[in-house]
Amino acid sequence: MFLFRRNGVGSRARLRALRLLYGSFIKQNGPEARARRLLRDWLSPEQRAQFDAEGYFEVTGSHTGRRYRIYQGSVSNVLEVDEKGQPKIGWCFVPERPLVAGDIMLAQKIALETDELAVLAVANRFYPNPIRLPGLVRRAY
Repeated sequence: MFLFRRNGVGSRARLRALRLLYGSFIKQNGPEARARRLLRDWLSPEQRAQFDAEGYFEVTGSHTGRRYRIYQGSVSNVLEVDEKGQPKIGWCFVPERPLVAGDIMLAQKIALETDELAVLAVANRFYPNPIRLPGLVRRAY
């Protein structure tokens, strides 16, 4: 009750501290954070290490054995890579309902690992632009 006394000494500092606490709680427990935690729980240790280091993880298709690289994002973020790890073709497919990026990436991972051919039948194909590929151009900081 006495936390928000209008004319009390330090009430602004308390209110600022409470806002910071609430903001950090939302940041740690919001939809994006929960989706990212769920995604990390479903990744293998190798995929998790790759995701932490590179910002993407690779999965193997269930039918053809092709390798796919799933980048952080929600649209046009799946690339098929060749034996050398170079991007060959891009695939764009997302769930029907709007979801946060972590949930979309998890759905893409599960779809490719369980029913690759059905996914590719509905996916849009695109040719990746090597200049704009995430992860190829590193920031200086």
